[in-house]
Amino acid sequence: MNKHLLLTITVLIAMITASVTATFAQDTTAKKKPATLKPNAIPPIVKSSPAALKNPAVTPPQPAKPVYAQPRATAADSALQKDKSLNGQYQYLLSKLYHYQQPLVAALWKNMKDTLNTERRQLKEAKASLAEQGKNVENLKSDATNKEQALNESNAKRDEISLLGIPFTKATYNLVMWGLVIVFGVVAVIVIARSGAHSREAKYRIKLYEELDEEYKTYKAKANEKEKKLARELQTERNKLDELLGRG
Repeated sequence: MNKHLLLTITVLIAMITASVTATFAQDTTAKKKPATLKPNAIPPIVKSSPAALKNPAVTPPQPAKPVYAQPRATAADSALQKDKSLNGQYQYLLSKLYHYQQPLVAALWKNMKDTLNTERRQLKEAKASLAEQGKNVENLKSDATNKEQALNESNAKRDEISLLGIPFTKATYNLVMWGLVIVFGVVAVIVIARSGAHSREAKYRIKLYEELDEEYKTYKAKANEKEKKLARELQTERNKLDELLGRG
C-alpha cells in the first residue's frame, strides 16, 4: 500500500480508539459513581472509663468498598473475535459509535475501500504484466538457447574436415598433419643418413675394385711378359737341341 493508504488507516485507528475510550468512559460514569466520605463523618472520640477498659466494646464493621463489574461481551465483540477482517472491524466500530459519527466513519471507510480496490487493481495489473514479462523472458531464453545451439552446430561444421571419409576437427587434422610431417622428416633423415653411409661404402668398394683391377692388369702384363720370355727361352733351347742333333 502507498503512503496515503497507511495515513488513512492510522487516522481510522486513532478515531476508533478515541471513540471507544470516550464511549466507555461515558457508560462507566453514567452507571456507577463511587461513594465519597464527608469530612464530618468522622466519629467523635469518647473517653473510656476503667470499667469500660475491662469490657471493651465491639468495633462496628467497616463498609465494603464498591466493586466495579466488568463489562460483558456483547454480540459485536463476539462477531469481532470471529471476523477479524477489515469489514468485521468496521462493523464493530459502527456498533460502538454514535449515529452522528457513523457518516464520517462511513465516508472514511468508503475512501479506504476505494484506495484498497485501486491498489488491488494496480497489483493485479502489475502481476499480469510481470507474468507477461516472465513469458517474454522465457521465450527470449528459449530463442537464445536455440540460436546458441545452431551457432555451435555451424561452428562444428565449419571446423570439421573430412579425410578419407573420416570427419576430423581442424585441431585434430592439424595435429595429424604435423605428426605425419614429423614422421616423414624423421624417415627422410634416416634414409639420407643411411644413403650417405651406403654411398661412402660404395665408393670404398669401387676404389678397392679399381685397385684390384690395376693389380690384376699389372699381374697379367707381367705374366704375359714372363710367358713370352719362357717361350723364347724354350724356342732357343729347341734350336740348340736341333743343332746338336743335326751335327750328330
